[in-house]
Amino acid sequence: MGVWIDTDMGFDDIAAILVVKHLGLEIDGVSLVFGNTELGQVCRNAAGATQVFGWDFPIYRGRHKPVLAEIETAAGILGETGIPTLGLNLPVCEDNTQGCAFTALCNWLENTCGTKRVLALGPLTNIAALALARPDLAARIDELVWMGGGVGKGNHTASAEFNALADPEALAIVLAHELSLKMVELDFCRKILATPDDVHPIRAAGGANAALIADMTGGFINIAISRGRTAMALYDPAAAVAFARPDLVRFDRAFIGAELCGSLTRGRTVVETRSSHATFNAAYAADGDAEAILGIIFDALRTEAAKS
Repeated sequence: MGVWIDTDMGFDDIAAILVVKHLGLEIDGVSLVFGNTELGQVCRNAAGATQVFGWDFPIYRGRHKPVLAEIETAAGILGETGIPTLGLNLPVCEDNTQGCAFTALCNWLENTCGTKRVLALGPLTNIAALALARPDLAARIDELVWMGGGVGKGNHTASAEFNALADPEALAIVLAHELSLKMVELDFCRKILATPDDVHPIRAAGGANAALIADMTGGFINIAISRGRTAMALYDPAAAVAFARPDLVRFDRAFIGAELCGSLTRGRTVVETRSSHATFNAAYAADGDAEAILGIIFDALRTEAAKS
């Protein structure tokens, strides 16, 4: 059984892919989307990561802007490359994507036998495009695990998590088409915390990419440290563990809606957990073994950092 990953290819996306591979899942393909930074840089990040980590799965160029709104990226927080670092960076590589993500996703859904699972780590624009143009194929997705949304307060705004805010119409389209959505949301990810001390074992692993992985991990953690917090949530890797090790996570059914209006509320995900008040249309990660999840993430990073 292969899986598909849809990503805006920042550091935590790279870490999520390393987790998926570490846990033994075969990646059939990866589609790229704007988000952490603009799509051209996302593609260059993917090319650099492919060169460093020797990835052999095909990577495809997806949507460069939201369904309706003007593009908004997280570059103001993450920097122009979308990958903050303590020093070392991915090599600068030209875009080497292998074609159109929409076509590739359609081909995968048409021709792949068995269960079809998608892990989405950025705005849901690529998945929404598929649902609008080929709802028959979108319906073949057996499970869509998405890092996004929030039951409580947001991160990019007081109301909204970034991946939801970047394209709330895409989320609304996915929900309207009744895809099998499982939302790994902010409150869950905020239990999976990394500190600067977690960087040292990665650097000490001593492999060819140990220093690079350590610098990217440390740069990501420093987002929180620079704001006076003691630890940083590992958003996308947490979703990757929930995807690959669902035994470690409890998903509860709920009604999930996307707020599309309002300067203060746009992008907010509304999560109604009372069956008496709404018909459930999705699920969200309500609880999990945070210690085990964190252990898997850093085991994956250390293992990659130890490779010669």
